[in-house]
Amino acid sequence: MRIGGGIDGREWRTPEEWLSVVKQLGYDAVYCPIDSSAPESLRRDFKKLIKDNGLVLGEVGAWSNPLDADEGQRRKNIAYCEEQLRLADEMEAACCVNIAGCRGEKWDGAYPDNYDPYTYGLIVDTVREIIDAVRPSHTYYTLEPMPWMLPDSPESYLKLIKDIDREAFAVHLDYANMISSPRLYLHSRDFIRHCFHVLGPRIKSIHAKDLVLEEGLPCVIREVMPGKGTLDLKLVMQSAKKLGRDMTVYAEHLKDAGEYEEAVRYLRHVGKAN
Repeated sequence: MRIGGGIDGREWRTPEEWLSVVKQLGYDAVYCPIDSSAPESLRRDFKKLIKDNGLVLGEVGAWSNPLDADEGQRRKNIAYCEEQLRLADEMEAACCVNIAGCRGEKWDGAYPDNYDPYTYGLIVDTVREIIDAVRPSHTYYTLEPMPWMLPDSPESYLKLIKDIDREAFAVHLDYANMISSPRLYLHSRDFIRHCFHVLGPRIKSIHAKDLVLEEGLPCVIREVMPGKGTLDLKLVMQSAKKLGRDMTVYAEHLKDAGEYEEAVRYLRHVGKAN
């Protein structure tokens, strides 16, 4: 199992400076530090640096809305996903990750049409199109689960895997994004076990996040730094460890490098506990 996070607030200009920041933060899993617009020489330098220093590149982001209601913008976003998937394949990343997308103005927004049967068919066709354009051999295209768009449960992820029917489509696990009700929150240990049981063989990368249920009405479930909430992150880390020595686990959505250092130390601690 490899652990990493963001490098927010830390400046770097060269691959060597980037590596220095990664080492200072104690990461052995990294996000891709470049995008598909980077020149070939820089991509080659980063790939060599990552391998030579025993790091694992877990994720290349393709963050965009490939379901955009504006067809021109949708085509641009699909092209971007294809470019990022090619980069992930070239860099031999564990996966390229995006959200499925939505049918409203905000690229990651909550809209009724997100659950329309037409939208479901569009997700299937779009993921197939992205994968078939690239035909990756060293990576996988994945969708991060979200509370208000598909996939939003292990079962909906399994259905997408079946219907998309592409070997290069796999799972990015963000269990916290799927805990969207008090019932799931209060039974989070069972839900986390269920996620790993159902999706385990297809998981390529994991976000390790913590949650708190705030008092008051209506229900508010808030993301917090790992160790500051109530989720059983020891269970998460032990489950991730069973998926292999190079499974990548990331802390995310923290405000600065200091918080990332603290979070990664905590994840390592609970990951080593018996």
